[in-house]
Amino acid sequence: MVDTSGLLHILNVDTERRTALVEPNVPMDRLVEATLLHGLVPPVVMEFPGITVGGGFAGTAGESSSFKHGFFDRTFNWMEIVLANGDVVKCSDTERRDLFHGAAGSFGTLGVATLFEIRLLEAKEYVQLTYHPMTSVSEAIQKIGTEIEDLANDYVDGIVFSLNKAVVMTGRLTNDVRGASEVHRFFRAQDPWFYLHAKKLLSTSLDPVTEAIPLTDYLFRHDRGAFWTGVYAFEYFVTPFNRITRWALDSFMRTRVMYHALHESGHSQRYMIQDLALPFSTVQDFIEYVDHTFGFYPLWLCPLRQSEQVSLHPHFSSDKGKDQEHPGMLLNVGVWGPGSSRYEEFVHQNRMLEDKVRELDGMKWLYAHAYYTEDEFWSIYDRQWYDALRAKYNATWLPSVFDKVKVDVQAQSGAQSGSWIAWSKSVLWSIWPLSGLWGVYKAVMGQGYLMAR
Repeated sequence: MVDTSGLLHILNVDTERRTALVEPNVPMDRLVEATLLHGLVPPVVMEFPGITVGGGFAGTAGESSSFKHGFFDRTFNWMEIVLANGDVVKCSDTERRDLFHGAAGSFGTLGVATLFEIRLLEAKEYVQLTYHPMTSVSEAIQKIGTEIEDLANDYVDGIVFSLNKAVVMTGRLTNDVRGASEVHRFFRAQDPWFYLHAKKLLSTSLDPVTEAIPLTDYLFRHDRGAFWTGVYAFEYFVTPFNRITRWALDSFMRTRVMYHALHESGHSQRYMIQDLALPFSTVQDFIEYVDHTFGFYPLWLCPLRQSEQVSLHPHFSSDKGKDQEHPGMLLNVGVWGPGSSRYEEFVHQNRMLEDKVRELDGMKWLYAHAYYTEDEFWSIYDRQWYDALRAKYNATWLPSVFDKVKVDVQAQSGAQSGSWIAWSKSVLWSIWPLSGLWGVYKAVMGQGYLMAR
């Protein structure tokens, strides 16, 4: 057994080489805080401050700078990993290259990562963010495709509010705020949630609006409310959703707390949390499908530079899916909203979504619940490559990546209907608002709530 709980240190920041030596349990906010002391920042920073370096590596994370720098793991120079036979080895682009790229997104099924060297960039005080209002999904997709070609942009993403309302946001690191209309913040309790601010701008102007945002506020702009999913907590507890209640409940609306409560309450089996990477050419069809089938908004758009063809990374699922207009690029769609309260129907909804993504030559991110059968899973991901890599590095007796990400539907259904005790618990848990209150209680007792306070 390898205990990594103590691996939560930033060992070194090298200002000359612009690198940081980081252990896997370091969260994003601590990493950014440490590097900013030296005027540096990681090229890709996940939008939730509690996501760890190891978690971002294991789950193949991407963000609004990934159109330029690729997935989070592509910003590493090398890593140290403990193999299943106990060997501690180093791997990089020049040493054990297959392991270096294969371990990313493999959820620890090739070994246990213990140390990373991450490249850093020169930081600036602000992000100059321009909001571009869009009147259709196709216009938003086309705008993103144009903006990712402009390498002066450091950040590009978008939010779709409906089939005829969206905003594309382009950001540039800067120390000069003279081109901005004003400076906005998004991390304090009194600040607006980012998506609400963007939506408000759409209602006031059809022309682009440029603002300056302090760098850390931009990087973690979606922490409060977890993008927009926090609104479902207000709906569940029949609580007014306004500026005063958001301020009063701010400590509960940080992602460290929200996700703890989500899983403890069992509500992760009621809400669809999926990120799907598709060719630009099929994104509009996919969004129209989501609109017709589920009808919830907003949806997140994030362009991603595809890594070299590694089986477990999001990539084009077939040659016909390759986008000739944007070669090597994918467009991620974040689909996060309520599903059916009936578990069987909830599973069916997720499986329909998975089928649609495959039909449109896309792939899902494996951090989310996977409802594939084992045969379906390995028809998408390259089992021959994966098994050969596991055999080479003595990892065949570890759980497979399918074992790690699958949802055991039969076990879940059986847990609800098997024994009298399980059935009674299921009935009790269905009484509003018991499960929600339990999730809040567990979150308050956890460290995340104390950090939010």
